[in-house]
Amino acid sequence: MTENTPDRARKRFPGISSRAYEHPADRSALVALRSLSGFDVVLRKLSGLINERAIRLMFLGGAVRVGEDQFRQLHDMVRDASYILDMKKVPDVFVKQDPTPNAMALGSADPFIVINTGLIDLLDDEELRFVVGHEVGHILSGHAVYQTMMQILIGLGSRLAWLPLGNVGIAAIIIGLREWFRKAELSSDRAGLLAGQDLDAAKRVNMKLAGGTKLSEMSAEAFLAQAREYDAAGDVRDGLLKFLNLLPQSHPFAVIRFAEIDRWARSGEYERILAGDYPRRDDDGDAKVTDEVKNAARSYRESWEQTADPFVGKVRDMADAAAGAAGGLFDRISRRPNGN
Repeated sequence: MTENTPDRARKRFPGISSRAYEHPADRSALVALRSLSGFDVVLRKLSGLINERAIRLMFLGGAVRVGEDQFRQLHDMVRDASYILDMKKVPDVFVKQDPTPNAMALGSADPFIVINTGLIDLLDDEELRFVVGHEVGHILSGHAVYQTMMQILIGLGSRLAWLPLGNVGIAAIIIGLREWFRKAELSSDRAGLLAGQDLDAAKRVNMKLAGGTKLSEMSAEAFLAQAREYDAAGDVRDGLLKFLNLLPQSHPFAVIRFAEIDRWARSGEYERILAGDYPRRDDDGDAKVTDEVKNAARSYRESWEQTADPFVGKVRDMADAAAGAAGGLFDRISRRPNGN
């Protein structure tokens, strides 16, 4: 359990709701799913179609389970992150021999974390603490549970691909799911910052994921400038190519994650949470789907307004023109006598 305190003074967030750090697009989807009566029961039944016990046994047999006698420092980090984010139970962690820098949260009934050795070798202690908090955030938000269900639905949908336009419909669903997953990654980055409370470490993780260990050859300011250059793109063709490059990705690109965590830390939301001003888990049942959908729409609108991407600008201009034309048509119709 999570009675032990972290190894240095970090702010703890008793009763914090995952809504405190979730990206608006991620949060609106989660609130909608959680609001469905009996949904969690159905979800776990669906998740049972994938043998979670077999997956856990696979890691128990082929990886190293973290504990007081194995990877003790990593064990303490997971305990600390769980304490800070007020998790009722410290999740199990397995270290897997794999040179690919990656970590993941798996399972539904009893979620656990897997961290590849490539990530441990790449990061220093504070950077690894951020990653651990990121994965604990996935569990607190229920991402592992919902992603499991979505993967099942994708698998079931692929069997219908022979139907007319089946591939088109399935592709649209997958694109939408991947967009949600990418926003869920931004949510968990915020959870990682709350757990580690070290913004520089959070930024360094993304720099290392992009360019490796030689931080002396990199600059946070230059990397942020690179993120702005990527956003500006060049012309409409580059913007379209960025959009197409992103579609198959499960995670946002490193420069995007770097810029997003920097923006969130400077937005005031992070400081408000540190000051104790955050939504509580006890109030999750009162969260309204309509409010969260509006928040998500506002978030997308703000990101569209702030971006320098010319492709997004063209899309925005066409959307505004279409809205204006529709409004003008509605006005003309409404001025006709008797509505004819």
